[in-house]
Order: sequence, then structure tokens, then C-alpha cells
Amino acid sequence: MSGRQRLARFAVAAVLGWVALTVLLVLPWRWIPLPTTAFMLRERIVSEQPIHYQWVPWDRISAHLPIAAVAAEDQKFPEHFGFDLDEIGKALERNRRGGRLRGASTISQQVAKNLYLWPGQSLVRKGLEAYFTVAIEVLWPKRRILEVYLNVAEFGPGIFGALAASRHAFLREPDDLTSRQAATLIAVLPSPKRMSAANPSEYVIRRTGEIQDAVAQLGGAAYLRGL
Repeated sequence: MSGRQRLARFAVAAVLGWVALTVLLVLPWRWIPLPTTAFMLRERIVSEQPIHYQWVPWDRISAHLPIAAVAAEDQKFPEHFGFDLDEIGKALERNRRGGRLRGASTISQQVAKNLYLWPGQSLVRKGLEAYFTVAIEVLWPKRRILEVYLNVAEFGPGIFGALAASRHAFLREPDDLTSRQAATLIAVLPSPKRMSAANPSEYVIRRTGEIQDAVAQLGGAAYLRGL
């Protein structure tokens, strides 16, 4: 066997091994509730504060919450394959013109980042985020992606997921959230350490109204009926 053939075999074996490792890292969470995430572990180490998190299944989450998340964060979620190319183009153009830096992360990308990665904008991290986003889209149905997102998103300092957030902000279970409460929780997601759903600022109150308007424009919870 020539050196070129051995190199080719090694490359194929490496690719297959990486794919197998990816499947092992991603596929089980299609069915198993996540015990923690990379972001939760980092928060526990960096801040040394308790983490409030408990998994809650889809059927125990108010229908108002997932549609509020999609309306605010990723309106093309039901139809894209992990990336909103239109929003990416707009973000690049705005950044090129020197406007305020902004991203275009979909819900799928945010799930990939929260589960496996760390904060930052390095090319390596963004490349891994894209890779895991594709893996998640291939191996999970859309409803599972959204279910995981609502369970692992940070809603306040040390407050992760819909269950902890609902109890902390409104003293109620996530399946009892009203449309306004759901929109208020989603309104704090861009900066959960500075914004509060329990004591909303003027910005959070205004953003809550905008999210409710966006939900209405999408047709309400029926927009996600096919997930």
C-alpha cells in the first residue's frame, strides 16, 4: 500500500470517527432531558452562584412561550435549515457600514452554542457552532430544537429554562403563563443579566408589546402547529 493510499484511508477513518462522535454527542438529546449545558457549567464556575434549572417537557409549557420565542428571535424557524441567510446578509451589510454590531443567530444556532460551546466570536467557535447547528437540524425534529431552547436559555442570573424562569418571575408554572408573561420572559433574552422579567424596565415593557404584535402578525400559536 502506497503512502498516498494510507493517507487517504487515515483521512476517511478520521472523518468517519468525527461523524460518529458527533452523533454520540447530539443524537441522545433528541429523547433524553438535558442535565446541564456548557453555558450552565461555565456560569457555575465563573460566577460561583447556584444554578436554577429543571427540565420541563413540551406539553407542560404554555403555547404562548414557544411562539413568543419564534416571533422575537427567529421568525423563519419552521422553514430554515439552521441558518437564516437573509438575516445573515442584512447583519453583514449593517456591520460593513459601521453600524452597531449585530448577529443573526437562529434558535438552532443558539441551542448549539448553549449546549456545546462558549461565548465569543472567534472563527473556531463560529465554525463549531455552524457544524453543531447542522448536526442538530439533521438529528432532531424542529419541535425538539425549540423545546430544548426553551429549557436551556438563560432568563436571569443563574436562571435557566422556562420552569425556573416562570417560577422566579411570576410564581407560576410554565403551562400557566399568559401571552404577556411569555412575551416578557422572551423580551429579556438578549441580556438576561441586566434585564428582569419580574421587574421590567421601560425597554422590556416596550419590547414585550413588540413581541406580542409580532406573535399576532404570525397568526399566534397556530404558526407552529406543524412542528
